[in-house]
Amino acid sequence: MVTSAGIERGAMVAVLWFYCYLCNTMIDIIARIKEQRPFAGNAMHIPRQAQARARQLCWEFNRCDPSDTVRQHDLLMRLFGTYHGSVYLMPQFHCDFGFNIHFKGFALVNYNCVMLDTSPINIGRSVLLGPGVVLACAGHPLEPEQRKSGAYETSAPITIEDNVWIGANATVCGGVTIGEGSVIGAGSVVTKSVPAGVLAAGVPCRVLRPLTEADKIDPSQFEF
Repeated sequence: MVTSAGIERGAMVAVLWFYCYLCNTMIDIIARIKEQRPFAGNAMHIPRQAQARARQLCWEFNRCDPSDTVRQHDLLMRLFGTYHGSVYLMPQFHCDFGFNIHFKGFALVNYNCVMLDTSPINIGRSVLLGPGVVLACAGHPLEPEQRKSGAYETSAPITIEDNVWIGANATVCGGVTIGEGSVIGAGSVVTKSVPAGVLAAGVPCRVLRPLTEADKIDPSQFEF
């Protein structure tokens, strides 16, 4: 005979099984988007709580007392996958997940930068990101029938190597690597990888010339 207690136990087992299924699915998807390779998928399957956590931490950081460097450091340690105390990040800052953003060392991230880290964003040492820079791993289908659902997205990692300067309001798209020591001009849209040691600019961004000793500022010009 089926009792009410038996029904309740069965219901609890079913709920527990479903919860475990969701947890396993979440772990698999999070692990996948942390990989250093492109993907295409349904964004609705990415656990919303992961993004909600990043939004909360960004909200707290952007409203933090500018003089409270201890709290700022604590928030960024919790937000980023790899963080160093020598990273200087200005508000307003926004990202998708945070755990996919990795700093190797000193970096300056100026005001109003956005990082859509649906794939890993790897930022080298001594990197300067000007105001309004966007690092966008995420994309959408080009074919309109796929795109109109609003659910499908593509994503590919971004790598900014050591000693790179990206000028104000430049956008770097998914799958791009910017080589060591290069400079990206303000307002550029970088859709393809840029080699090391060059000046590149434009929409779309293209290499203008190599950087040379002639680009050094004459020390006598420094006033302070």
